Amino acid sequence: MANPYNPSSPKHQPKKMVSVTWRSLMPVIIISSFIIYEEWVSFPSCKVLPSTAYSPDKQVGNEDSPEDLKVMMVADLLLLGSEAGLANLYFRDYYMSKFFKKSFQSLNPDMLLVLGDVSAKGSELSRTKWLSVIHQFHNMLGPFLDIPLHVILGDRDIGQCSGLCTNSVNWIARNFPGLDSSGCGAFEISNISFVSLNAAALLCGINKLRFDVEKVIERESVDLQMEIKGMDEAKNDFGMLRELSDDFRGRVNAMKSSSGPVLLLHFPLYQSGKTHIVEGSTLNSIIDPSGNVPASTKRKGFYGTDPYDPSQTVPPNATEYIFNALKPRIIFSAHTHEFSDHTHPDGTREVTIPAMTWKVRDDPGFIVATFQRNRSTVSVTYCLSLGNLIF
Repeated sequence: MANPYNPSSPKHQPKKMVSVTWRSLMPVIIISSFIIYEEWVSFPSCKVLPSTAYSPDKQVGNEDSPEDLKVMMVADLLLLGSEAGLANLYFRDYYMSKFFKKSFQSLNPDMLLVLGDVSAKGSELSRTKWLSVIHQFHNMLGPFLDIPLHVILGDRDIGQCSGLCTNSVNWIARNFPGLDSSGCGAFEISNISFVSLNAAALLCGINKLRFDVEKVIERESVDLQMEIKGMDEAKNDFGMLRELSDDFRGRVNAMKSSSGPVLLLHFPLYQSGKTHIVEGSTLNSIIDPSGNVPASTKRKGFYGTDPYDPSQTVPPNATEYIFNALKPRIIFSAHTHEFSDHTHPDGTREVTIPAMTWKVRDDPGFIVATFQRNRSTVSVTYCLSLGNLIF
């Protein structure tokens, strides 16, 4: 009896050819899928958020202008430098670098602000290992090195109260542009004034570092009031503030709320009132009577035995002191690894920036703040990565 299957028979040739064709195409399909995945996971998905506070001019002339100042703000990069393992170096940090570059190309910001925790454990590192973190940071920035850059210090960078060292903070601060020896800074760009504070020092008891941060607050308060009042009266207020600053007691400031500089901190200020958090594509409102910032229920990576509390804020008395002295126009903070949009009792808006790394989030993100010229309006755009990493 003849074998019904004949490989050379024409009716069996198509199946064999299809099989061979699929096998030859598989490498092309895999490589193409990987390229598409790389582009997808590193491209930002952005949404302009409604203002949570009333602004009398927010309804008029709200279009972007070439004269507006567009600032990209990121936080919590948690770089490990020479201590980075393969998964971090070749996957999480690699994709974070691509995320940076794609974001720059699509958004074209005028300035980059990094709100602390550049390093995952900088307070434990030797200076040699810290330099490897800074080298990794510069390599990651890529095109951002051609625009103004300001970095503030976080608790992972310099340590908690029990381990704060003035000399160490001074050395780390010298490696970032625009910071003084206490880790604070003040600058102006496009007629917008910014003040950055070493908020980690404000969580501690009386020490030299906290005193240096207080002096920065005092100096900036006097400079602001000199624009409104005479020099003699401002100097008198400066003397009053020094007498009261030891225990952060408040004082009267003639300036109106939200008339001061843009305030930058790593730790959020103590929060009472209404907070907005993003859940999916919705901006929801919550009120937390504890004053702590909302913490994520989907924590990963550094949590568990980690000594750093992501819900920690600047104490209430220090918060009141800052509000009285600086009357900030708007506040940007970090530390929680989550996004939130908070309105303080005096109407001042505080935006907390999410972590920019896959080490602690499945969807790292950042914000873009657009400061509109000739108006007090600040537009906030919230951006996230489009996809998760499998590592």
